[in-house]
Amino acid sequence: MGDDFAVNERGSVRGWIARRLRDAVLPLLFLGCCGYFVWHAIHGERGLLARDDRAERITMALAERDRAQAELAAMERRVQGLRGDRLDRDQLEERARQLLNMIGRDEMVMPYGPERRLF
Repeated sequence: MGDDFAVNERGSVRGWIARRLRDAVLPLLFLGCCGYFVWHAIHGERGLLARDDRAERITMALAERDRAQAELAAMERRVQGLRGDRLDRDQLEERARQLLNMIGRDEMVMPYGPERRLF
Protein backbone atom coordinates (compact mmCIF):
# COMPACT_ATOMS: atom_id res chain seq x y z
CA MET A 1 0.00 0.00 0.00
CA GLY A 2 0.94 3.63 -0.37
CA ASP A 3 2.45 5.80 2.32
CA ASP A 4 -0.30 8.43 2.16
CA PHE A 5 -2.87 7.72 4.84
CA ALA A 6 -2.42 4.04 5.57
CA VAL A 7 -0.46 2.99 8.54
CA ASN A 8 1.98 0.22 7.69
CA GLU A 9 3.18 -2.50 10.00
CA ARG A 10 6.35 -0.70 11.04
CA GLY A 11 4.91 2.74 11.84
CA SER A 12 2.09 4.35 13.61
CA VAL A 13 -0.08 7.35 12.99
CA ARG A 14 2.20 9.40 15.19
CA GLY A 15 5.25 8.41 13.12
CA TRP A 16 3.44 9.28 9.92
CA ILE A 17 2.59 12.78 11.25
CA ALA A 18 6.19 13.28 12.45
CA ARG A 19 7.53 12.31 9.02
CA ARG A 20 5.15 14.72 7.27
CA LEU A 21 6.11 17.55 9.62
CA ARG A 22 9.82 16.81 9.17
CA ASP A 23 9.34 16.84 5.38
CA ALA A 24 7.48 20.18 5.56
CA VAL A 25 10.03 22.04 7.73
CA LEU A 26 12.52 22.91 4.98
CA PRO A 27 9.93 24.21 2.46
CA LEU A 28 8.19 26.23 5.19
CA LEU A 29 11.51 27.70 6.30
CA PHE A 30 12.31 28.59 2.69
CA LEU A 31 8.88 30.22 2.20
CA GLY A 32 9.31 32.15 5.45
CA CYS A 33 12.71 33.51 4.35
CA CYS A 34 11.34 34.44 0.93
CA GLY A 35 8.40 36.22 2.55
CA TYR A 36 10.74 38.11 4.86
CA PHE A 37 12.89 39.38 1.99
CA VAL A 38 9.90 40.22 -0.20
CA TRP A 39 8.29 42.24 2.61
CA HIS A 40 11.50 44.18 3.20
CA ALA A 41 11.97 44.73 -0.54
CA ILE A 42 8.62 46.51 -0.58
CA HIS A 43 8.29 48.09 2.87
CA GLY A 44 11.88 48.28 4.09
CA GLU A 45 14.12 51.29 4.55
CA ARG A 46 15.36 50.99 0.95
CA GLY A 47 12.25 49.28 -0.47
CA LEU A 48 9.93 50.25 -3.29
CA LEU A 49 7.70 52.46 -1.14
CA ALA A 50 10.71 54.28 0.30
CA ARG A 51 12.03 54.83 -3.23
CA ASP A 52 8.78 56.52 -4.25
CA ASP A 53 8.86 58.69 -1.12
CA ARG A 54 12.48 59.67 -1.81
CA ALA A 55 11.64 60.60 -5.42
CA GLU A 56 8.79 62.81 -4.20
CA ARG A 57 11.03 64.54 -1.63
CA ILE A 58 13.70 65.10 -4.29
CA THR A 59 11.12 66.71 -6.58
CA MET A 60 9.95 69.00 -3.77
CA ALA A 61 13.56 69.91 -2.88
CA LEU A 62 14.34 70.75 -6.51
CA ALA A 63 11.26 72.99 -6.71
CA GLU A 64 12.32 74.74 -3.50
CA ARG A 65 15.84 75.18 -4.89
CA ASP A 66 14.48 76.71 -8.11
CA ARG A 67 12.28 79.09 -6.10
CA ALA A 68 15.23 80.13 -3.93
CA GLN A 69 17.44 80.68 -7.00
CA ALA A 70 14.76 82.86 -8.59
CA GLU A 71 14.47 84.88 -5.38
CA LEU A 72 18.26 85.23 -5.23
CA ALA A 73 18.39 86.43 -8.84
CA ALA A 74 15.68 89.04 -8.12
CA MET A 75 17.59 90.27 -5.07
CA GLU A 76 20.84 90.46 -7.03
CA ARG A 77 19.10 92.55 -9.72
CA ARG A 78 17.83 94.94 -7.05
CA VAL A 79 21.28 95.18 -5.46
CA GLN A 80 22.84 95.89 -8.88
CA GLY A 81 20.54 98.91 -9.16
CA LEU A 82 21.83 100.29 -5.86
CA ARG A 83 25.57 100.03 -6.59
CA GLY A 84 27.56 103.23 -6.62
CA ASP A 85 28.95 102.99 -10.16
CA ARG A 86 25.49 102.82 -11.78
CA LEU A 87 22.88 104.05 -9.37
CA ASP A 88 19.23 103.64 -10.37
CA ARG A 89 17.56 106.77 -9.00
CA ASP A 90 14.04 105.38 -9.18
CA GLN A 91 14.96 102.32 -7.20
CA LEU A 92 16.89 104.39 -4.67
CA GLU A 93 13.93 106.75 -4.23
CA GLU A 94 11.51 103.83 -3.82
CA ARG A 95 13.68 102.24 -1.15
CA ALA A 96 14.19 105.53 0.72
CA ARG A 97 10.45 106.21 0.74
CA GLN A 98 9.77 102.75 2.07
CA LEU A 99 12.36 103.02 4.83
CA LEU A 100 11.24 106.52 5.83
CA ASN A 101 7.57 105.61 5.43
CA MET A 102 6.86 108.79 3.47
CA ILE A 103 5.15 109.60 0.17
CA GLY A 104 4.72 112.68 -1.97
CA ARG A 105 1.58 114.86 -1.75
CA ASP A 106 0.32 113.77 -5.15
CA GLU A 107 0.89 110.02 -4.65
CA MET A 108 -1.35 107.18 -3.49
CA VAL A 109 -0.35 104.23 -1.33
CA MET A 110 -1.39 100.80 -2.60
CA PRO A 111 -0.85 98.31 0.25
CA TYR A 112 0.10 94.75 -0.62
CA GLY A 113 -0.46 91.70 1.56
CA PRO A 114 2.50 89.71 2.86
CA GLU A 115 1.92 87.03 0.20
CA ARG A 116 2.29 89.59 -2.62
CA ARG A 117 5.65 91.10 -1.73
CA LEU A 118 7.27 93.40 -4.26
CA PHE A 119 10.78 92.34 -3.32
